[in-house]
Amino acid sequence: MRFRIMIGKILRKIQFFSSLLQQTRQEVYDNRVLLGKLLSMQLQTVHSLQDAEYKVFSQYGDDGIIQYLIKTAAIRSHSFVEFGVETYVESNTRFLLINNNWKGLVLDGSPQNIAYIQADPFFWQHHLIAKQSFITAENINVLLADNGFAGPLGLLSIDIDGNDYWVWKAIQVVDPDIVIVEYNSLFGAERAITVPYQPDFVRSKAHYSHLYFGTSLAALCDLAAEKGYSLVGCNSVGLNAYFVKNSQLGVLKPLTAAEGYVYSKFREARDPNGNLTYATGDDRVTIIRGLPVFNTRTQTTEPF
Repeated sequence: MRFRIMIGKILRKIQFFSSLLQQTRQEVYDNRVLLGKLLSMQLQTVHSLQDAEYKVFSQYGDDGIIQYLIKTAAIRSHSFVEFGVETYVESNTRFLLINNNWKGLVLDGSPQNIAYIQADPFFWQHHLIAKQSFITAENINVLLADNGFAGPLGLLSIDIDGNDYWVWKAIQVVDPDIVIVEYNSLFGAERAITVPYQPDFVRSKAHYSHLYFGTSLAALCDLAAEKGYSLVGCNSVGLNAYFVKNSQLGVLKPLTAAEGYVYSKFREARDPNGNLTYATGDDRVTIIRGLPVFNTRTQTTEPF
């Protein structure tokens, strides 16, 4: 009860100070970090990863999931790699960097985004490397090795809105304990499919809807099994899937794709002019029905 009262006070403090014009960006930042630290200290019973969710810098509740996993799994290295981070304001590993003082590498295709990260005061306060590169299956291992990341890795986060399956498949130089990969829930829970590999794949150019990208959860689970990992759950919005190396699972329970699958509800579909349509449910599936997908089990291209 005392802990809940404390959290309530912190939240009210944040809301109050955020309403003041003289509030500085650093003060808002510090309050968010403080709240995250308090939440990470909370003892809780976790029946699924979604029970552990809370947000500090992640897009959804992934900060809480990550804190739970690094305390539960057998982690060999306090290091991470995340790519597709944009400005790193919203990311899976920023709280891990600040709260747990892990070292890391972040990659993004935009030089402006990397410049933004390097200009932020937190950049010199922590051991973070930020490099600009458009990531492909062909260059990912060189990028990792050239920036000093090889062997055991605590956490790998992949979110490039396209070739996620192919890039994870290609990675060999690092051996992560935890792997987070974005999946496309519109591809369903059963079919093992991904977008066909194109080194220059860009989600917005592949189809006007922005819904044709990435991989199904089943395809990721198959790949995870090949690499020695198990699915341990997905976040509550049906966006990120979490895999842990089998040798590091500890008490974590492996799940099948059907057990872990979460159907997304966010409404990001666009019309041919780039305007949001707010399409929901299976109406989103209809928009991309018939587009080519690669079946990772039969190794053939087929219609979605």
